[in-house]
Amino acid sequence: MIYVDADACPVRDEVLRVAERHGVAVVYVANGGIRPSRHPLARVIVVDQGADAADKWIAERIGPGDLCVTADIPLAARVVEAGGLVLAPDGARLDARNIGEKLATRDLMADLRAADPFRQGGGRSFRPADRSRFLEALERELRALPKPAP
Repeated sequence: MIYVDADACPVRDEVLRVAERHGVAVVYVANGGIRPSRHPLARVIVVDQGADAADKWIAERIGPGDLCVTADIPLAARVVEAGGLVLAPDGARLDARNIGEKLATRDLMADLRAADPFRQGGGRSFRPADRSRFLEALERELRALPKPAP
């Protein structure tokens, strides 16, 4: 199963395109603003408005062997803790080896922004090269999954 933290996710269409080749179901979870999908492998879940409602929904359901697409580092940490795999929209793989460092960096940057009102803004913008890296990473991860017995 692939769970997509769909609010502001720049690779929603790509996830479904790759998942279709592998016959893997996709669940898009959002607070709203995305259209339902007619695709038989896709489901759209609209959660209540509120801070981190989509993240909580995903974290409560994901398990070993599942994959989550998100740029949200705290959600990624919860997914890794539950035994799932995380791919960021830029193709970066987040797992037990690097999630601690990512969380620490995120927290440090949040503290720096809070201490300096002139240090605002996020990271760099999403680029076509990021989309390509994501497609390659998702394809690689889905190929590595064990195939179900016939």
